[in-house]
Amino acid sequence: MAEYICVLNKDTIIIKPAKKTPILLRMIVLVFAMVCGVYICSVCLKQISTHSKIKIQDIQVIERPSPDVDHENLHISTVHYPNPETFGRAECAHNPVRYFAILSMQRSGSGWFETLLNSHVNVSSNGEIFSVLDRRINISSITQTLDKVYNLDWFTSASKNECSAAVGFKWMLNQGVMQHHKEIADYFNRRGVSAIFLFRRNLLRRMVSVLANSYDRHAKLLNGTHKSHVHSTEEAETLAKYKPMINSTLLISDLKEVEITAAKALEYFNSTRHIVLYYEDLIKNPTKLKDVQAFLGLPVMELKSRQVKIHKGPLADHVKNWEDINNALNGTAYESFLQADY
Repeated sequence: MAEYICVLNKDTIIIKPAKKTPILLRMIVLVFAMVCGVYICSVCLKQISTHSKIKIQDIQVIERPSPDVDHENLHISTVHYPNPETFGRAECAHNPVRYFAILSMQRSGSGWFETLLNSHVNVSSNGEIFSVLDRRINISSITQTLDKVYNLDWFTSASKNECSAAVGFKWMLNQGVMQHHKEIADYFNRRGVSAIFLFRRNLLRRMVSVLANSYDRHAKLLNGTHKSHVHSTEEAETLAKYKPMINSTLLISDLKEVEITAAKALEYFNSTRHIVLYYEDLIKNPTKLKDVQAFLGLPVMELKSRQVKIHKGPLADHVKNWEDINNALNGTAYESFLQADY
């Protein structure tokens, strides 16, 4: 311990020990010093890591935005001015065009929905273009086809050519979308393509439609001609006479598989600008069509379709082994499918 020397006079020297510092006071000083050190270190680290934190947050926002994110704020343009190679846009050259793709599954109302869109004077929806295998054989052929469509160089009866304000097509999930989802999502984001998801809530009704349509491919009930969609009540009634037999043992697993496919598609394309629609909602609520037009930046018009629904009324009238199906779904999460939903 430190000592100090006190001189009283010339001949006397007294050595006195230093006063002891209380332990409590020492502990207080030590704690205070530690707190100050931690504070100073945290401030320094915060300043050093500010930029890296911002970058991480930005990447997360870009990779997984919520469905209502404004992609214009993410520097993804949804307005385009195509320069087609096969014709000139003439007076419409300065009119913006929006790109879209209807992502759906067979017998979910996509054909009917597309005819509604095409009844708009400014919309060109070019059908199920990837039903042809060569166009989806690999990602290169897919992107080449997409480029041609969005450059307005794809011609169908639905093409509005130079005066199109929105151009797209319908794309079934089993036509290369799921296999190449990463590259396609990147393409959509890079080119500013908006995805319109169209699903069916009642998957049992969809299953009936799938089975009936598959049967007619071979039976050709309409005078030896197969038609997936009809335009008269008589044709609809003819096709509705066939009642499919549904495998009740595999029914629940089949319904789950369709649900999983839809969920995966939404997950894969969550980063894109998209809207999710349901067939039943479009039928029951006409304002949904206005939402779609607003989503595509179109002037709102009344949309019409000539297609006639085939399977009307209770599902019990359209399934051969209805009692088995009723027993299989009663008391399950899919029980509501047994009831009329519109």
